[in-house]
Amino acid sequence: MWSNISAAPFLLTGFPGLEAAHHWISIPFFAIYISVLLGNGTLLYLIKDDHNLHEPMYYFLAMLAGTDLTVTLTTMPTVMAVLWVNHREIRHGACFLQAYIIHSLSIVESGVLLAMSYDRFVAICTPLHYNSILTNSRVIAIGLGVLLRGFLSLVPPILPLFWFSYCRSHVLSHAFCLHQDVMKLACADITFNRIYPVVLVALTFFLDALIIVFSYVLILKTVMGIASGEERKKSLNTCVSHISCVLVFYITVIGLTFIHRFGKHAPHVVHITMSYVYFLFPPFMNPIIYSIKTKQIQRSVLRLLSV
Repeated sequence: MWSNISAAPFLLTGFPGLEAAHHWISIPFFAIYISVLLGNGTLLYLIKDDHNLHEPMYYFLAMLAGTDLTVTLTTMPTVMAVLWVNHREIRHGACFLQAYIIHSLSIVESGVLLAMSYDRFVAICTPLHYNSILTNSRVIAIGLGVLLRGFLSLVPPILPLFWFSYCRSHVLSHAFCLHQDVMKLACADITFNRIYPVVLVALTFFLDALIIVFSYVLILKTVMGIASGEERKKSLNTCVSHISCVLVFYITVIGLTFIHRFGKHAPHVVHITMSYVYFLFPPFMNPIIYSIKTKQIQRSVLRLLSV
């Protein structure tokens, strides 16, 4: 009996109790998804096409845009299928793969933001050595390191999902697959799958955030030592976009964590909404932040529009 239940596909969930309004809810979701695709796709095109943007800072920005684009393309098909045509079934393999990509890219995004803070630290604290430190080969090595950390660190908790038995309810709580949702449905010892993510979050998100804060303490110390007020302002302005993206990312992470830990009595729809905010708000905001705050990006956008 268990094997038959275990083989049954998982069922994704939209907004419980609001199924009749799914078509209306799909309109802002679709608009945001299209905005994310256009915004990040445009950033990638500009960085590839404009030789003035062939610098380490923009290479890391391209990695950020690529990460946001991929996570959006990963969640969009199942979310829109649930909202548009109520297609809820997802096979185990597809579900585990989706969860693997989503969680891996979250760690990649944190790593890219850390790499960007290193770029700003080198640019402001050792400007004369910037080009010799952040060479193309070093930028590639950092990028590969960030990708490998993200994708290899998620293999241990995702692999056991393939051999767990699933004899409980097959209903997931979102319109996409998450590791914490799937493991709760397993009829097996999930102790490792409970502990590992906590350790992983501490060694990635938490540690990355600490290093970013420390790097900005050193940057501020260097900037405050600059005699000219105009030069101080110019140096800090180069960090505004990155700081804004860091705040957007980590505030949504903290918000989601707090809702899961302390919002047990909050309506289920609040938990679901916070999850969507976490996956959609940073990819939506990052291109806007860089387009508004970075003059080189503004010039490239204007050049593209004037063609």
